[in-house]
Amino acid sequence: MKNKRTDESNTLSNTGIESNALAQNEKEANHYAARGLRTCALIGATAWFLDIINIFIVPAEIMNFAMPLVIFFFLLPTLICKITGAEQWWVKYALIFSCILAIFVLSSAMSKHGVLTWTLPLMLSCHYYSPKLTKMTLVLSWIFFLPSLYIALFFGEWDQNLLNAGYYSGERIVTSQNVYETTLYFVFTRIFMLLGISVICTTLSKRTRIIFKRQIADSEEHQRISTELDVATQIQADMLPSIFPAFPDRPEFDIYATMNPAKEVGGDFYDFFMLDNKHLAIVMADVSGKGVPAALFMVIGKTLIKDHTKSKSDLGDVFTEVNNILCESNSAGLFITAFEGVLNLVTGEFRFVNAGHEMPFIAKGGGVYEPYKINHGFVLAGMEGMKYTGGSMQLAPGDKIFQYTDGVTEATNAAQELYGMDRLSEILAKNTALKPTELLTAVKADIDAFVGDAPQFDDITMLCLEYLKAMSQ
Repeated sequence: MKNKRTDESNTLSNTGIESNALAQNEKEANHYAARGLRTCALIGATAWFLDIINIFIVPAEIMNFAMPLVIFFFLLPTLICKITGAEQWWVKYALIFSCILAIFVLSSAMSKHGVLTWTLPLMLSCHYYSPKLTKMTLVLSWIFFLPSLYIALFFGEWDQNLLNAGYYSGERIVTSQNVYETTLYFVFTRIFMLLGISVICTTLSKRTRIIFKRQIADSEEHQRISTELDVATQIQADMLPSIFPAFPDRPEFDIYATMNPAKEVGGDFYDFFMLDNKHLAIVMADVSGKGVPAALFMVIGKTLIKDHTKSKSDLGDVFTEVNNILCESNSAGLFITAFEGVLNLVTGEFRFVNAGHEMPFIAKGGGVYEPYKINHGFVLAGMEGMKYTGGSMQLAPGDKIFQYTDGVTEATNAAQELYGMDRLSEILAKNTALKPTELLTAVKADIDAFVGDAPQFDDITMLCLEYLKAMSQ
């Protein structure tokens, strides 16, 4: 029942969005139609002027009577749009009807010059993506088109084709034969011509309306996905430690970390947590791929590593067990490069394990940051049954560890140049004395300056740990 109500709610929502979009399109179409008819009014005024100076040879009494009416009806839609704001439902009908009246006067006065203009109302109707409006326009055009040709026989410009006589030679005589030939060769042919054009216009309106609705649906779906990704981004951010200083009551160390995803959600992750009162664990990892699949795999990997890490655990065994679990359900073929370390706050011993991740930088004894070469190991979730071996190093108060993902060294500028290890080593060496928070800010600023306006292709994640003092026993 709940799903049914949800579907009904979504249907109503989509219907409302479609109605609003079509109403907005109708308003825009009214303005476009009015603009097009203003152009027609300008063309009519130009033709009238050219007739006055004898470039066109239409009888003055016909032109002087018909053209003011034609121009008025062509300009009437602009006046209607200005008064109403082009928002009322009836405006489109008024615009189409004004256009038909203008063409009716033009065709009655100058039939041989006005025949093609009967296509204009049909063309205008296509702006509204409404097959019904196009069909209605065709019927109205027929209703006004038929009498216009017969009126032209008696009162309009003498048409040699209609009357089969010399151009303005002699007295105008309309015979029953003229009427018959007009009906047979002009009325029927133009009725069929308008019918053919209306079929094309109706099809165009229908297909355009379908595409328009499809675009609305796609836009709604895109908005829904975007909203969900925003929520996912926040959820992912909440999963990572983000409150700093992280342990304000612990004077033994200082730690800071950042992650800048390339997409709404990323595959990189960092973590740090106390295993007990004397042991601090840090994790830096990078899931292959990007976006939602990588982010979901990241959640699994992060949870498994944290759950299996204990203060007395052999970190090699931790990664061995996590790797086997990840391999059991990895149909997408993703893998994780990961580095984990555990610092003994009493002795300064730093135990670590590496699964295909970047080598860390270590600053010891007040010296500059230098890359610390360790066994890379194989990636997690790459192959079941892999055995991982941990290592250890001794840290003294004042020593620092900088760890990162390959999004740092592989940041690319517009010239397709990589940021690289050399630039990273240089910026770290220049800022060795900075605290972790200041150091990561300086490195990110240097990366941004190098990359410039080029798009970010990979997540950029960094972590810095400073061992300040040994914890008393």
